[in-house]
Amino acid sequence: MTTSNIAGDATASATGTSSLPAHDVTDLGLAAEGVRRIEWAEREMPVLRLIRERFARERPLDGLRIGACLHVTTETANLMRTLAAGGAEVYLAASNPLSTKDDVAAALVAE
Repeated sequence: MTTSNIAGDATASATGTSSLPAHDVTDLGLAAEGVRRIEWAEREMPVLRLIRERFARERPLDGLRIGACLHVTTETANLMRTLAAGGAEVYLAASNPLSTKDDVAAALVAE
């Protein structure tokens, strides 16, 4: 997701790696599993996938900055990917650490 900056937590801190957005994800090694789970959820969300494809072509959100404070789940990840595909600069803050899926958060940061 090169057009977006997705942070894993509202209290994001710089990682020292300029290619990654600021985040509070402690184990980026979980990213591969997160990507696998996000892709699985995407297959179960055909309408959102169609919207993402349209957004990628039309870029209706170019120039917009969107912030969200939500549960970080595979479903949320697909929503954030869709907004980014539409051209938005996307920031995600985890609303509840107990519902945050660490592998999904790591995958979003790594993208």
